[in-house]
Amino acid sequence: MKTQPIKKATPAPVKAKPAQIIPEDDMLFNKENYKWMIIGLVILALGFFLLAGGKSPDPNVFNDKDIYSPIRITIAPILIVAGLAVEIFAIMKKSK
Repeated sequence: MKTQPIKKATPAPVKAKPAQIIPEDDMLFNKENYKWMIIGLVILALGFFLLAGGKSPDPNVFNDKDIYSPIRITIAPILIVAGLAVEIFAIMKKSK
């Protein structure tokens, strides 16, 4: 009994659909929303940068003035919360 070789099926050619241009009215966010999102990200990055602070010159000495500085304790957390508020505003803002 002879077996016949198995023929591989070739897939049918797929027709590429033309790119659809989405009207600006149907988009979830517009240019202004993205602008506010970038502003919020910059504020967040600045807050985290200030929160990180610097390196101690001597790791064996605890310098409480660097750790508990007003920039790390007050300003940086305010900037982080403000950045999050700007991000929420950017997401919720409706286009005109």
